[in-house]
Amino acid sequence: MTPSGQRFWINTVTLDHVEAAAEGGFTQADHGAGKRLRQPSPGDEMIFYSPRTSLQGGKPVRQFTAWATITGEKPYQAYVSDDFQPWRLAASFHACQRVDAKPLVDQLSFVTDPTHWGLPFRRGLFSIPQQDFATILARMTA
Repeated sequence: MTPSGQRFWINTVTLDHVEAAAEGGFTQADHGAGKRLRQPSPGDEMIFYSPRTSLQGGKPVRQFTAWATITGEKPYQAYVSDDFQPWRLAASFHACQRVDAKPLVDQLSFVTDPTHWGLPFRRGLFSIPQQDFATILARMTA
């Protein structure tokens, strides 16, 4: 954590959901559950990792696909359908390019086993060290 208390996050989200979130100015996590969305605070930075294009039968992506700054104080529940009311947290998305994740894994401290580099991303939303965030962001904004 930085002296200001700012934290840095990875959020594993399918590409179609990242695109909808960027358009709507929010982030979701854990298939719309609200528990972990209470952890990020306004001013925290979040990078999105997309393993696939969509949840059901999507094609592999395996890229860092978006970057946002958290702007919301607390999660809110949105109505999508009678069967789905996900929790969301307001976020402001920034211009960046998508980058392949695999070439960066040797430089990321949260990836402890490069032969199984995808395992950390299965956690969904998780915090990462500032240096790992900077490493990824440098590629996304090059």
